[in-house]
Amino acid sequence: MTAKRLISYRYMTLRAATAAGTLGAGMLQTFVFARVLGPQRFSLFIFFAALGYSLYLIDAGMVKVLFVDLRRRFLQNTALGPLVGQATALLSAYFAAAGLAATMCFFVLKTGFNHSTRDSGELTLFFAFNAVNLPWVALRYFSIAVDEYVYFELLEALRRCLNTAALVALLFGLPVPIFLAVINAGWFAGVVAATTKLMQRGVLGGHPRDNIAHLFGFFRSNKRQILASAVYAASETYIHSFPYFLVPWAYGLGAPPIILDTTFKVYRSANQFYSAACDALVPRQTSALANRDGPTMVRATWLAAALCSIPALGISGLLIFAAAKLFAVLLGPAAVMPPAATPVLIMLLFGNLTQMVSHSVLVHTGFFKDVGRISFGVAAALTAVAALAVWAHFDVVQFLNAYAAVYSCGAIATVGLMIRGPIRLAQVTAAAPTVAPR
Repeated sequence: MTAKRLISYRYMTLRAATAAGTLGAGMLQTFVFARVLGPQRFSLFIFFAALGYSLYLIDAGMVKVLFVDLRRRFLQNTALGPLVGQATALLSAYFAAAGLAATMCFFVLKTGFNHSTRDSGELTLFFAFNAVNLPWVALRYFSIAVDEYVYFELLEALRRCLNTAALVALLFGLPVPIFLAVINAGWFAGVVAATTKLMQRGVLGGHPRDNIAHLFGFFRSNKRQILASAVYAASETYIHSFPYFLVPWAYGLGAPPIILDTTFKVYRSANQFYSAACDALVPRQTSALANRDGPTMVRATWLAAALCSIPALGISGLLIFAAAKLFAVLLGPAAVMPPAATPVLIMLLFGNLTQMVSHSVLVHTGFFKDVGRISFGVAAALTAVAALAVWAHFDVVQFLNAYAAVYSCGAIATVGLMIRGPIRLAQVTAAAPTVAPR
């Protein structure tokens, strides 16, 4: 990417392709699972996927804090120094956490719930498939920090192609254990390739004992940023995860968790498109802030919002005119998607668009404390909504409607925060810190 170019078209194309692949694979997974697994088993897979994804709470936003430091050093063309040890130790800890959690998952299912070895193994493999997102997100951020985003996105595209092929094979009779082994093997290959590239670029490496010392140094020097980021990360993970635990408890297994998962899968699959657009502009936004180039920061942010609007409008149109047919094909006999879910989905699509654009700017420029306050407030409000839903005997769609309304209000609040924070800071021409003050 040249200094004057607002966006890397190659990267944007790759991110758009992987986003489309994510959306397609998410819908295909629902389609296949609805036909290969029974409703009870399907809902169990949904629960363990959410459980694996919630492992991301361990990160507490530390990767984002480290990204800001790595990106600053890279833009200043200075040696990464102790940041190499910090990145390596953090990534190693995440791999260890994912492996330990998967092991515990298997033994709890086998001994605590008396599941068969096969059932325990299948659920554990699907848990692991989602748990690996913890170190994979770290690899993504480290790659973006040193402008290796194109290589990383190529790996992501290849991995998703393998997942899609495995899902098609599952539909045509591939045994579930083999399917789960294949998709986890795809993770393994992608992780090895990404780690190798970052070692070649000097982002990862060093002696384990020195790396641990550097990691403690990272904790000491970034206490406030880590605490603020932890509040933000925990709140966001909670916001997107707690309905997966509430709905089975309040509404039972079977159709309600499937309706919830389908709703979230559509709007969070659209989030992949939003993430693609926002990630493509992050290198330009961060360099614009570092150079105090306010007009470029504003143009890059508007471009991100415009690119995000394309999939949002397209999916909304599809839902308005063909939601019933789409969900009937998607879910088959597993569940019936209520028509009232369509307005909820559209609200979530645009609420998530607004949040994604503003959060991307805030997080990648280090405004963790400010965005964390809003996320915590939204999490608290959604908890109150959940309690009201249970007390007032809301059905699952009424709960989702209230959820979407609160979520969208929180997203709008972050826009004002983005304007008052990094966008205003980018207009300042006098010497000033290049990220949010600590």
